[in-house]
Amino acid sequence: MTTPRDLLMIATDVPSSRPVEQGELSLALAGAELVDLIEAQVITLEDDRIVPGAQWTMGDRLLDGAVSSLVRQTPYESVDDWLWRRGRGLSAAYRADLEAEGGLTRPRHSWIPFRSGRTEAADSPDRNHAAERWTSGEPVLTVLAAAVGIHDESTEEAADLVEDAVLTVLAAVNDAVTELEAVRQRRSIEDAAFDNIWRGADGP
Repeated sequence: MTTPRDLLMIATDVPSSRPVEQGELSLALAGAELVDLIEAQVITLEDDRIVPGAQWTMGDRLLDGAVSSLVRQTPYESVDDWLWRRGRGLSAAYRADLEAEGGLTRPRHSWIPFRSGRTEAADSPDRNHAAERWTSGEPVLTVLAAAVGIHDESTEEAADLVEDAVLTVLAAVNDAVTELEAVRQRRSIEDAAFDNIWRGADGP
């Protein structure tokens, strides 16, 4: 299992303090990919720039796709730019992969023939692996899970437990998630204001 797959398993399996939004999850999954590539020494970071090493096969279709999509020309890509570019639709891609492999299933109930979009983690060694990382408090997984609202954990609490490059990625994920939420709130306010204008126009 990879960190992105473990994160998706936890996001599916563990009750969260608020609904896990797909946008936030996609950003966190893109960050999880970078963490795995750093730990495999496929990439290094120079400040916040992602410097690719030799082309490498990770043995995972989506991580191999991440390696193939690395920007290999200077000045290279920033971690923040990677999160937004690579993260687009990433949660759906990982979910589809895990469903195809049987790691995620769509529950059927006698009184509800089909619930569109809802999945649950199947009982499997992969689920057990993710659960072991989770219950052990593995810092990368817990910080990424906190970023999508599964629980509360600050990046600062992981500062002494992970290397600087990984900490840079985790901080960037938190910043991107915060930015996404700010954009969502701003759009909600703008939509509400627009609705009020139309209500006023339709009034007496």
